[in-house]
Amino acid sequence: MTEAVNPPLYTLAADEKVAPIMLYTHTALVWGEAILKKQIRASTWLRTNAAPDSITLYNARVLITTAPTQTPRPLVYPEIHLAPEQVLACHLVPPEKDPPDYDPTEPNRRMDPVSIVVSTFRMDGLMRLAAISNLNKYFEVTHEIFTPIYDAEIVNTLIPALGAMRVPFVLVRQKSAIFTTR
Repeated sequence: MTEAVNPPLYTLAADEKVAPIMLYTHTALVWGEAILKKQIRASTWLRTNAAPDSITLYNARVLITTAPTQTPRPLVYPEIHLAPEQVLACHLVPPEKDPPDYDPTEPNRRMDPVSIVVSTFRMDGLMRLAAISNLNKYFEVTHEIFTPIYDAEIVNTLIPALGAMRVPFVLVRQKSAIFTTR
């Protein structure tokens, strides 16, 4: 007897790749497989002109994060669709990572420690600033949608059972987060 085989959820074109992406919304943590063009850096995808009008994730998980629970269990879906405007933060699913998007030897730049509150999550990481700048000046000058944060530790303040997650790079929606220096 043979078992039924599920057909693949997607077919990749020659110029496409699969990237495991994690997204944060006001009410949930969502992760799954996104289809991107090969030349797009997955960790900065939503900051580029190639950002989609609708985000599609395959083999997706949705964890509701707005109610405390002892045993968090994600909802599992073969495919989900999400408006980019709902995304408060995003990064590659660990241990995936892209090469750094900056030159660490660039003069007149420094990494400043920051804490960010995004919905029920706290993210402690580093912001790359001009040597003569500070957080206040950065926000006066910069009006980008997503702000990059480096070497971040992420915890959920309502669900400690999730533990801490470390990621080398996370994008945070500037207008939907609380930023503070550490």
